Amino acid sequence: MTTSMHVNVMKRRRLVSGMMTCLLLGACTHYTFEFEDKKQQATTYAVNATSPSDGKPVVYQVFTRLFGNTQTANIPWGTASQNGVGKFKDFTPKALTEIKKLGVTHMWYTGVLHHAMVSHNRLTEMQSDDPDVVKGRAGSPYAIKDYYNVNPDLALNPQQRLNEFSQLITRTHQAGMKVIIDIVPNHVARNYHSTSPPDGVTNFGEGDNVAVEYARDNNFYYVTGKAFSVPKSDNYQPLGGQPHHLSNGQFAEFPAKWTGNGARAAQPSINDWYETVKVNYGVKPDGSYDFPRLPANFADKGISEHYAFWQQQNLPNSWYKFREIVYFWLDKGVDGFRYDMAEMVPVEFWSFLNSSIKTKNSHAFLLAEVYNPSLYLPYIHQGKMDYLYDKVGFYDSLKALMQQTGSAKQVMSAHRSVQDIAPHMLHFLENHDEQRIASPEFAGDARMGKPAMVVSHLISQSPSMLYFGQTVGEDGSENAGFGQPSRTSIFDYIGVPAHQAWMNHGAFDGGLLSQEQRSLRTFYETLMPLNNAPAVANGQLTELELLNASDSAKQRIIAFTREHSQQQLLVVSNFDAKQSHTVTLKLPKSWHSHSGVTVTDLLHTRANHQIDASGLITLTLAPRESVVYQKEK
Repeated sequence: MTTSMHVNVMKRRRLVSGMMTCLLLGACTHYTFEFEDKKQQATTYAVNATSPSDGKPVVYQVFTRLFGNTQTANIPWGTASQNGVGKFKDFTPKALTEIKKLGVTHMWYTGVLHHAMVSHNRLTEMQSDDPDVVKGRAGSPYAIKDYYNVNPDLALNPQQRLNEFSQLITRTHQAGMKVIIDIVPNHVARNYHSTSPPDGVTNFGEGDNVAVEYARDNNFYYVTGKAFSVPKSDNYQPLGGQPHHLSNGQFAEFPAKWTGNGARAAQPSINDWYETVKVNYGVKPDGSYDFPRLPANFADKGISEHYAFWQQQNLPNSWYKFREIVYFWLDKGVDGFRYDMAEMVPVEFWSFLNSSIKTKNSHAFLLAEVYNPSLYLPYIHQGKMDYLYDKVGFYDSLKALMQQTGSAKQVMSAHRSVQDIAPHMLHFLENHDEQRIASPEFAGDARMGKPAMVVSHLISQSPSMLYFGQTVGEDGSENAGFGQPSRTSIFDYIGVPAHQAWMNHGAFDGGLLSQEQRSLRTFYETLMPLNNAPAVANGQLTELELLNASDSAKQRIIAFTREHSQQQLLVVSNFDAKQSHTVTLKLPKSWHSHSGVTVTDLLHTRANHQIDASGLITLTLAPRESVVYQKEK
């Protein structure tokens, strides 16, 4: 893992190795993944899976605590009363209807589960968590302290918080969307303790033999005979140095547990995931497995075979604990899960868990954060994941192109490298881990997201994801406390200005947006519902060569067609931030006609256009401009 405190502070997740031994040893290093450009000429291929006939998924990720907050003080390290906090109730039918206009099929409510946080809690059975083992004041949503309840900050009545979340699930379903929440199997908060477990459910670690470093059915790993010590840092103070009765550089834990990223020291580094402890799935400290392996041919087996295989096995206790957790939330009406740092957990566990989920709900949506390309196929086929992040490759190359340092060729090469699993690779431009497009550290201009979103959304059957505030140009510039600006903070109480302008004090009508922000929102509302277009949901991709184009144009322009028996689309995007480009394209034979072909722009920015009989079209695109032409019958 990186030794940069900033990267680890921002929830520790850049690229990590998928080797379990490396992860357990806590000695992982960055890797690079290069794509071979196998063919520069126009390439046509068909994908190997089909999307639902009614379109491909569009996920809307929202940081639940921030969504409805209307306060604007934005005091660094501010409390909930100073800086405000959103509630479940803020997702009104009107708000959900407006989100649905973006073609959204799934709402990913981030930060719902009860995680460690520093606050004056209104619940008598809970006290503030210790700032020495909490990141930020509001706390990391990936340091879960109770898997059987939700964050009390999000409820009007904390005693009824689970009921209030159930009501939000119902409203979301009524708006025509499904509900996703996070599951974090690799680690839990250092102070994990459920206050409301179902009958028969015990807390993680409750039955562990703490006299040994490892036992198969222990939930944690232990540094035997040593007490945990809070990490030291010359550059960081909990709560920015503000006083708190528990902030004393101490946290009682004996014996010390291994830290979430696999660090084994009783006193982890400030760059380790010190606020969390690693969950044991039966992987021994030497990296060998203490559970049955999947038979070699199970990559080709279906859910029923995977499920049946695991029913015959005696498995580590942690496996069953997480199955109880996902069953609990499925019974509450949750429709799927986003798995945090899935590659740090053995693929066999995913086969067990996901086949259990799919047996209970065959339509469950399963999205995994996996950054190691060598693990893509195992986690899809053996692990039975529906979708993986397409970050290493597609997102990274798109970001470089948006920053004017990469090339169109690199983007297409990255996409081509996963063409066989494209329907499983989720595309995004922003999420809670990544910099905002409008931030100076990324592109400095939200409009650079326009050509990128056109390509990202329309290039394949891959599901697409939007992050709240992206559609109105949020720049993430707020200094919330923990971490640094450019990413909207997930650790502290803060207002999100551009999003608040769209929210307009709960009217959700964009009433406070600038004209430029309104235009950006309109663009997304026009583009994103194309997930229902037949050519986008199920079409064939043909990459197009630019004819008589300058070297600069070839670096900055991406062009392709998507074709289906019911629809044919031509997509061209100019990623140049400053320069217009004129290009000529030779379209596939299916676009040729003796009388020429008329096309209409689905983005509603251009008049009808005529393609000549030989299938040639010449276009001039302004900086950041895209066209999405539909061939008329």
